[in-house]
Amino acid sequence: MQFSLRSQSGTSSRLPTTATRMKNKIKSDHQHSESTPEHAIMRQQQRLPELARKPGKLMRVQHVPPDQTPQQQEAVSSSSQPEVSAIPPLCIVMIATEVAPAAKVGGLADVTFGLARELELRGNAVEIILPKYDCMRYDHIWGLQRVYDDLWVPWYHGALHCSVWFGFVHGRKCFFIDSHSPDNFFNRGCYYGCNDDVLRFAFFCRAALEFMFKSGKHPDIIHCHDWQTGLVPVLLYEMYAGLGMTHPRVCYTIHNFRHQGITGDAVLRATGLHRPEYFKHADRLGDPSHLGAVNLMKGGIVYSNFVTTVSDKYAFEAKEGSEGAGLGSVLKKYHMKYGGVVNGIDYEYWNPETDPYLPAPYGLATIHRKQTNKQALRQRFLLQDCHKPIVAFIGRLDPQKGLDLVRHAIFYCINHGAQFVLLGSSPEESINRYFWELKRTINDNPDSHLEIGYSEELAHLVYAGADMIIVPSRF
Repeated sequence: MQFSLRSQSGTSSRLPTTATRMKNKIKSDHQHSESTPEHAIMRQQQRLPELARKPGKLMRVQHVPPDQTPQQQEAVSSSSQPEVSAIPPLCIVMIATEVAPAAKVGGLADVTFGLARELELRGNAVEIILPKYDCMRYDHIWGLQRVYDDLWVPWYHGALHCSVWFGFVHGRKCFFIDSHSPDNFFNRGCYYGCNDDVLRFAFFCRAALEFMFKSGKHPDIIHCHDWQTGLVPVLLYEMYAGLGMTHPRVCYTIHNFRHQGITGDAVLRATGLHRPEYFKHADRLGDPSHLGAVNLMKGGIVYSNFVTTVSDKYAFEAKEGSEGAGLGSVLKKYHMKYGGVVNGIDYEYWNPETDPYLPAPYGLATIHRKQTNKQALRQRFLLQDCHKPIVAFIGRLDPQKGLDLVRHAIFYCINHGAQFVLLGSSPEESINRYFWELKRTINDNPDSHLEIGYSEELAHLVYAGADMIIVPSRF
């Protein structure tokens, strides 16, 4: 007899079973409040052959009848290796707070867009769920229309009304959660930086899952990003699995361990997780460094089926060094479902030979045309026309980047025969104010320009026109 197992790293693979047995198991898991998510996963894994736990393969495990002799069993095992075939197309839903270029603050937006595109090119069905911010670049969203009018999201002891919109962001299928709450969760004129960010994005997590549940979406994989979506696997396992959402597995990607969503237990009551002592336990969302606090990123790590970060090196430094910002012990505990995946770049989207944002697309054979882009960059930022090299910084203005290094680079370039261009902003208003003051200080210098904000079109022009790009980091 043969049967197929699809296994994911560190996850519990699903054996063929009846719907009744699955429902009974879920009910049993929820009745035992003393059991933890990792215990449930371990119990399921103990039932599987060791071979089936290898990641990313569709495997056939051959069962040898018990009445065969040891010699017959050895012959079977040596002559019939497990058949490995390509993974069939998957249905993937990404739940994220950014996607380039419609809603972009930093690299998360590029990863969300680029990964969705690459997965689609490989034959998978991918959808992205995001908040509907009032400050998005709506000119990068095509066919935006309301597709779900009456989504009532449980919140505290009542429910908040939402609408769901659908549109294409440069070909990516995106759903946008539009909250009609008097708190105006996503109508603040900004993406991050509000005092109630924890509640804003906790509501987004609950709304995204409620939308999936009400609309009958049961993807193979839910892919979440950073602390803002750390509650998704918690809510899925503790709440929506009991309502029948047992099919999805969760991949949780951490782009930055320095921001973890550490908060009080009000977020638990708001989202319907009404047992604070249960969830604040050290085996669940209890923060390892702040007694009595809830850590949303830790919840994502504990409850997800697999956890990734942006490189193997960063994964190691977070687990073994100080880069985990207090979560190193948690990562060690769950090391079997944790690893690094190097961030990449979308070669087609950023290809200077075909870039529609450039006044003069160029390649290796036409490298001389780069000078035209350099001239366009100088004209755009009113820099003097000269033979000086242009040095540029593009990115989020975050203390982790080493903002003093950015400031030093600006003045070093100006004083040593170069021109400097900066394009970026910060979710922290104090940092934005600092760079606005710096901009006013050097505003009359013909060899520098600071653009506080972000523009996708300008980013392409800066990359194409600059001679050097600085990428400072404190880590």
